[in-house]
Amino acid sequence: MSNIVRDSDVVEIVDPPTFTYGEKVRSRRTVRNDGTYAGKEIGDILAKKGEEGYVVSIGTFLQQFYIYGVEFPGSGNRVGMKRKELEAVLAVADEDDLPLPTALPVPGRAVRGRP
Repeated sequence: MSNIVRDSDVVEIVDPPTFTYGEKVRSRRTVRNDGTYAGKEIGDILAKKGEEGYVVSIGTFLQQFYIYGVEFPGSGNRVGMKRKELEAVLAVADEDDLPLPTALPVPGRAVRGRP
């Protein structure tokens, strides 16, 4: 039997993933290479706290956690991160939230109540 140390007793994968493909996220902490990231030295920074990226893949780990593959355009790194290491970046003004203009007058055409 192996001695696997789990971060928590919570099993995330019974619910849908928190983040979706293409969603913009922010790193909540600095993530360093633990030796599993090819081409980088152990201890090299892979994602800085506050760095923003996009979810490009969703997998699982230990049949307990979702692992989000996040592409960070600033550093060019693609890092596997847990939900607790990420937060959603909310757009300031989503196109769906923008107010639509009322009827605009068309040149040479009368608008209700006006010649």
